[in-house]
Amino acid sequence: MNLEALLAARLAPALDGADPAVRRSPHADYQSGAALPLARTLGRAPRDIAADLVARADLGGLATAEVSGPGFVNLTVADELIAAVLTELAGDARLGVPRVEHPQTVIVDYSGPNAAKELTVGHLRSTVIGDAAARILEWLGHDVVRANHLGDWGTSFGMLIEYLLEHPGGTYLDARTLFASSPEFQERSRLRVVKMQAGDEETLDLWRKLVAGTKDQLLTAYQRLGVTLTGGDFAGESSYHDQLAPVVAELEAKGLLTESDGALCAWPAGFVSREGGPLPLIVRKSDGGFGYAATDLAALRHRTLSVGATRLLYVVGSPQRTHFEMVFAVARAAGWLPESVSAEHVEFGSVLGADGKMFRSRSGDAVPLAALLDEAVTRAAVLNPDPAVAAAVGIGAVKYADLGADRRSGYVFDWDRMLALTGNTGPYLQYAYARISSILDKGGAFTAGVTLGEPAERALALELLAFEPVVTGVAQSLEFHRLAAYLYGLAALFNTFHQQCPVLRAAPGVRESRLTLCLVAARTLRRGLDLLGIASPARL
Repeated sequence: MNLEALLAARLAPALDGADPAVRRSPHADYQSGAALPLARTLGRAPRDIAADLVARADLGGLATAEVSGPGFVNLTVADELIAAVLTELAGDARLGVPRVEHPQTVIVDYSGPNAAKELTVGHLRSTVIGDAAARILEWLGHDVVRANHLGDWGTSFGMLIEYLLEHPGGTYLDARTLFASSPEFQERSRLRVVKMQAGDEETLDLWRKLVAGTKDQLLTAYQRLGVTLTGGDFAGESSYHDQLAPVVAELEAKGLLTESDGALCAWPAGFVSREGGPLPLIVRKSDGGFGYAATDLAALRHRTLSVGATRLLYVVGSPQRTHFEMVFAVARAAGWLPESVSAEHVEFGSVLGADGKMFRSRSGDAVPLAALLDEAVTRAAVLNPDPAVAAAVGIGAVKYADLGADRRSGYVFDWDRMLALTGNTGPYLQYAYARISSILDKGGAFTAGVTLGEPAERALALELLAFEPVVTGVAQSLEFHRLAAYLYGLAALFNTFHQQCPVLRAAPGVRESRLTLCLVAARTLRRGLDLLGIASPARL
């Protein structure tokens, strides 16, 4: 049961259709801010409107109300209601979070590494943020399609294939070094891409071998990282190759493309170049090849018209904001993105070093993801040498540090902070869960039921009842740091409860009530961490 929704429903009849605006508050159990916006509409003092609301609302003994501050209504929920709802949660496998009534088909486009390169720390954010989105939306009952938009068809692949044909046994780093220094090799690499896209068999044979090997390596990395991407989720750029020419033809037929210096470009309104002129979206290049725009348009068209998706999520870094805004604008103009379908760029900032710049190795290169995870597990082994536990804690710490930060901002990668056993960290939450699991093991069998006597019991119970609105809110906003902050606050309240309210030594009746609080707290922490893709070992 959602107490916010219940209280809002009780207040609504006294507000004549206005939003009750009920939220958790540090000043009361819940607080309604409805009077403040109404004051502007009605031309009355907000405190007077709040007083009328208190007088007219029929709360049915579920809560008491009083006017506070400039016009808020503070709501204090009856202990009996809190206890009853929490007892109900103890028997609910979904912790009071219902499955959605109208599920959507949601495509989550995430990770999307370049198949010619190894995974680095630069791929971390898209992978863990996208996986959290997929996990939460799927748990709520949406039909989630994971799409790993593998970069397997662009310039970097042409560069690598051209280099390997000339230098068997070479590496991507060798190819990149030559590409950076040789205009002639750059041109051969671009022509190799055109050959690949035109179906040259020699090129495609080597391409297939490279892609197959890359996919195996990626799946190993995903399994280690604990993300839910599988081999069936690969939807590389190459999978849309046959659709590129039809996409261009349809855009031309609809009058959305014009030629510019030999290239075919769309010019969506409102986008301006650095020089102040219109900004083009290059759909087909002057050499006849297709770039990212064409592939992204083909993928979007396929996802809405063929798959029937109603929500598209693109988990890609903030620097690509303008690109995706332009792609969405062109897709809307073409009729591929109707009003009934939402397309969202789930942008994120960079992983930063202590100097505030991009996080890199001492040599200045991007840090390989495998090396990062090795270091995390090695450091976590100091806390617990068991290999499975060290992996869960170390990798969980890395993921939580990422998801615990506002995704729109960059965050500083700090080993000491992310592996700390105090503060808002993954290990802190994992240890809180393990502590509760130990109490429940020692407590044995009991009959669930809650009665509230101590303030710490009441505070913990109220926080447990807030899980549902947090999860449903995050499913819309995709602000995963809000779920992380909730779990941290819950763990902190449990620790206060544990210090002030003995569980196993409590009197009969009280003991069972406190064990019930422990049970719901453990299940909420475990579910919340799982939605973030973080393991919760029962023993640490």
